[in-house]
Amino acid sequence: MTSTVVTDETQVRDVLARLVTGMRAGDVDGLIARFTPDVVQYSLAPPLRQPEARDADRLAAWFGTFAGPVDYDLTDLEVFVGGDIAYAHGIARLTATPAGMTEPFTLWFRLTVGLRRDAEGWKVEHEHQSVPFHMDGSFRAAVDLEP
Repeated sequence: MTSTVVTDETQVRDVLARLVTGMRAGDVDGLIARFTPDVVQYSLAPPLRQPEARDADRLAAWFGTFAGPVDYDLTDLEVFVGGDIAYAHGIARLTATPAGMTEPFTLWFRLTVGLRRDAEGWKVEHEHQSVPFHMDGSFRAAVDLEP
């Protein structure tokens, strides 16, 4: 592996580390700053595609649905870089206490991120989050899974 690829991978991992620190800090501006202007996001929440991924008010409102901070982490993270394009995938963990509740929940889900390098560095161009569902006919989200 060349030193350029190692440096690129480190920079991509830094972008993803800012996702973790931004989520934990509730840093709306920092989270949005990771995105390209034309980012495409498929998050866990409806609709199927998030047309306002860069909407600071929407993201701040989401953080407001929790009592206290959000804990967030990435595991099993793999990063692949080729020129000015990179992608990464791993398993994310979100733990938070919904407003009005006393107990937190923990949700594990899959995360895939596509990145593009521009003059400002690496930015997230595509983010996809998903939860598997039970294939037993119930179609229930499999939110009970852990790595």
